[in-house]
Amino acid sequence: MSYAIVRNEKLTRAEINGKGTHNDRKAKNHTNKDIDSTRTHLNYYVKKNELTYTKEFDKYMKKNNLQGHLRSNSIIMCQMVFTSDQAFFDKIGEKETKRYFDECYKFICNYKNLGEKNIISAVVHLDEGAPHMHLMFVPVVHTKDKEGKEIDKICARDFWKGRDSYRKLQDAYFNHVKSKGFDLERGMFVEDTNRKHYTVEEYKKITNYDNTKKILNEIKLELPDVPDITNISKFSRKRDEKILEEIIKPKDELIKELYKDNLSLHKELSKQSKVIDEAEKYQKERDSIIADNEKLNNKVKDLENEYKRKSSNLDFYYHNRKTELEQEFQNKEFNIEYKYKSKIRTLEKENNHLHKIIDKFYETVDKFIIWICKKFGLGESKELIKDFQEETNSYLDPEKQLHHEKREKEWDLEL
Repeated sequence: MSYAIVRNEKLTRAEINGKGTHNDRKAKNHTNKDIDSTRTHLNYYVKKNELTYTKEFDKYMKKNNLQGHLRSNSIIMCQMVFTSDQAFFDKIGEKETKRYFDECYKFICNYKNLGEKNIISAVVHLDEGAPHMHLMFVPVVHTKDKEGKEIDKICARDFWKGRDSYRKLQDAYFNHVKSKGFDLERGMFVEDTNRKHYTVEEYKKITNYDNTKKILNEIKLELPDVPDITNISKFSRKRDEKILEEIIKPKDELIKELYKDNLSLHKELSKQSKVIDEAEKYQKERDSIIADNEKLNNKVKDLENEYKRKSSNLDFYYHNRKTELEQEFQNKEFNIEYKYKSKIRTLEKENNHLHKIIDKFYETVDKFIIWICKKFGLGESKELIKDFQEETNSYLDPEKQLHHEKREKEWDLEL
């Protein structure tokens, strides 16, 4: 996997022109053997400086009303290097490589509200190892003076304020290029590795680590035996004081100086060895974390697959169960509907039959009354029916009789 790499270097006025000579390829004979002069014409600027870095800075100071107390050793510029490994650039191709560095440029323009006007130069090198961009900018912070007035001032200390300032830079840079579609991993923390630009193996080769460790284990720091000048002087006092002053004393001083140098060398070698030991330690921890992350990713994928499988099974079960319930409901609905329709048909038949019986009853009663009147000479049937209704307070018509009884009940309730 390739990494998103960004480095920062703080520079004084005395240091920036040397960077310009390298970045603008102004040296006739390059000491850097990695530079392929036949490819230098492929280099290009995202923002080009017209003058040397010091003259560009002086022009910049004259144009902008910036605050800040600058001394000869003050940090006046920073150089950022944006890159990744060769495999990454080979994979994305020339067009995407250009877009990558364009996004790096946009990133630093917006980082901490720096602003494009504070960028002095940005050049992409394609003639030296993996493609990379050198970006020079003035570390300007937007703040307020004692009176509360907003000002801009040059202050690298405030721009990179906080022990985790480079960690925040790495996080912001990685998130930016990742959001733009570049498949990169975040670079290792500088605070954790205690290294500048190299891998552990590269740093071992540069510092001759294995040999250094061997020397540190074998070196002896005891002060070598030095001839006692007092004893020698007893024998040489009367013979040759020139030997004492010009040979023995200078040799004694040289031995002491070499001893001091040996101590300094041992101290420096110890530092280098400690850097490598710490780097190896964090490399192992990083490898362990990456392995754990890989396991976690695999576990997450397994859980996702299990969830999808169970979800699919649940959807299948739900769909089938829903179909079964719908079918069962339809069957019950059909059965109930059938029963009710059957019952209605039966009731309709019974109702028709009752209507026929009632009609036949009316007809028979009418015939019976007419027969009674004729048989016993009672006159008209209508008069007989009228007398019956008045004397019995009843009606031969059932509907009238029911209505009459209902009215009587209502009257009783009113009373």
